[in-house]
Amino acid sequence: MKTKTEEFGPIPKEVLEVSQKLKDAGFEAYMIGGCVRDILINVKPKDWDFTTNAKPEDIIKIFPDTFYENVYGTVGVVNETVSDETLKVIEVTPYRLEAEYSDNRRPDSVSFSDKLEDDLKRRDFTINAIALEIDGDGSKKDFYKGKIVDLFHGQEDLKNKIIRTVGNPHERFQEDGLRILRAVRIGNYVGFEIDKGTEKALAEESSLLSKIAKERIRDEFVKIIMSNTPADGIKACRKFNLLKYIIPELEKTIGVEQGGAHKYDVWEHSLRALQHAAEKNFSLEVRLAALLHDIGKPKSKRAGENKPTFYGHEVVGARMAEKILQDLRFPSKIIEKVTKFVRTHMFFADTELISLSAVRRIVARVGKDNVWDLMDLRACDRIGMGRPKEDPYRLRKYHAMIEEATRAPISVGMLKIDGKKLMEVTREVPGPKIGFVLHALLEEVLDDPKLNTEEYLNNRAIELIKLPEKKLKEMGDEGKKKKEEENEEEIKVIRKSHKVK
Repeated sequence: MKTKTEEFGPIPKEVLEVSQKLKDAGFEAYMIGGCVRDILINVKPKDWDFTTNAKPEDIIKIFPDTFYENVYGTVGVVNETVSDETLKVIEVTPYRLEAEYSDNRRPDSVSFSDKLEDDLKRRDFTINAIALEIDGDGSKKDFYKGKIVDLFHGQEDLKNKIIRTVGNPHERFQEDGLRILRAVRIGNYVGFEIDKGTEKALAEESSLLSKIAKERIRDEFVKIIMSNTPADGIKACRKFNLLKYIIPELEKTIGVEQGGAHKYDVWEHSLRALQHAAEKNFSLEVRLAALLHDIGKPKSKRAGENKPTFYGHEVVGARMAEKILQDLRFPSKIIEKVTKFVRTHMFFADTELISLSAVRRIVARVGKDNVWDLMDLRACDRIGMGRPKEDPYRLRKYHAMIEEATRAPISVGMLKIDGKKLMEVTREVPGPKIGFVLHALLEEVLDDPKLNTEEYLNNRAIELIKLPEKKLKEMGDEGKKKKEEENEEEIKVIRKSHKVK
């Protein structure tokens, strides 16, 4: 077995500790898979995996905090105290051999081996079949000596930026059809081309994806969506005829011209909206909504006088988006949020005509916690049209109106006393005097917020209730006037911050 020694790092001490503990117990320990690939191309790994000649029961004995819930021998070493999510679970798997994949999804049986070579030859792609043994226990932070085992020229493919299967591509894809989508996803992630032989087999075996559980397809799809270049990933899925197994409805948007303010057809518009969401590092829900917000346009398209119309496409699209995400087995919370965004993404209108109450209804429909995501979606929609990237006045105006609609207005509700409590402490019956006292108390609190305590307000209410009703009304009216002035001042500050009137 050919090996090559080089320097690698920096590598987290938690990873090095796993390696060292396995070696101290007399076992081999090699980092393997995506983490090695990412180290070699200077990308921070998203997870850390080891392969070893230790068996699952040996691994469990070595590490006090582990879980083992699978038939493949993989043991999760848990580090709950670390903040880095990539280090919370480090997976350790014995060298293993796999039997036939009769269902094109999983091996019929797994057996453990004592040889690293057996484990490497079962891997999917050459760039994921590079093993790395590090000498170090994490006591220093600089580079460590490491030994590379590369039986399938993975380093050469890394250098040439090529995705190539280990051995016969048809056999690799027939073993697990998800590798077809994974080839596209990894290629998109690292910016590599797919080898011609692998590409040909991928296209010929694409129907194998129909046998793969939707949950597994969803997980690969999410990784594409959450990458830095999701639009390229979706285009690659289309190129290799994979969209029919993920979101077949997307293909129907190709060539659906829009006219008017839109430079692009629905397909290109949606991908550009998605890409903007990635560039802004928006959430998964916003990215999904950006991709699907116009999914209903092909069904709702009608011929217009000068350009096609798509009346009600947001309603049609919301139903379609819900079904698409359900089919991909997304969690219900994500489905609900994305569906709301698709349904309400057409809220944008003339800010000189729309009322604050209409904005409040939008906030109520999507939820106060989600309204800013809806605004992010609107920005993606605008960029997808081919508009300038700077925020237009109307968008800034909407931001200001939403802040106005969601702010807590100045009112007697802010007081640490209410009408019921006031009647208890003053023994006053319901009537106008209660309102006068509350507004009089509000004026005092607006002048000096430190007075807004239950003790002070209770005592002050007892004093005020003894005043003549006429005097109380005058004080209450002053409180109302002060409240309105303070509200107006807050709104001026909000509008000024957004540079709108």
